[in-house]
Amino acid sequence: MGTWWGSQNERRQWMLETIRNEARLCASCTGRPALSERVLKVMGEIPRHRFVPPSLRCAAYDNSALPAGCGQTISQPFIVALMTDLLDLRGTERVLEVGTGTGYQTAVLSRLCAGVYTIERIDELSRKARARLQELGLSGNVRFRVGDGTQGWPSEAPFDGILVTAAAREVPSALLEQLTPGGRMVIPIGPPGRTQQLCRVSKHSDGEVEMEELLPVVFVPLISEGSG
Repeated sequence: MGTWWGSQNERRQWMLETIRNEARLCASCTGRPALSERVLKVMGEIPRHRFVPPSLRCAAYDNSALPAGCGQTISQPFIVALMTDLLDLRGTERVLEVGTGTGYQTAVLSRLCAGVYTIERIDELSRKARARLQELGLSGNVRFRVGDGTQGWPSEAPFDGILVTAAAREVPSALLEQLTPGGRMVIPIGPPGRTQQLCRVSKHSDGEVEMEELLPVVFVPLISEGSG
């Protein structure tokens, strides 16, 4: 149906209240009864309706995933907020994003860290996302690349945070290698077409890796060049 009422700003504020409520409901799984107000402030300023197809703009501020074209989706706002929050960004980090999509998650990250390195395997999506962020003045600290996200971005590694917007059967070893000690990766893990688990992977200073399963989710599959 979509929430046509109110100004775009009012609709964004309504979206933020929905995110806050869902965070409280999911607190027992995520361990986070409240999400960072810094993250929510940024989400309240970015026009999500600019990142969805024109025919779906009436639903841009609903708390739901929407088709993004090329068989991809734009994640529901709560999941965007939660995944961002789980990186615990302070503003100085270099973050790798695997799966640029429409660029909405990229835009959120760009306001919260020092640099975003975003990879998308579909050239059309990457080009449109780059143009969209440039139009919105959000591309200054973002670098775009078309390629196999499962291989990361070796020439720019290591990264303080890695955010993966598609589900992998297991954590890609290349991404784990490119995560700096003390860094965090947020990634959905599980088979395609079925319920997956949103996980946070932490690499401790001694190199030990810890993985937390937080919340059941459903994402499109993470595709590597080897899997077609």
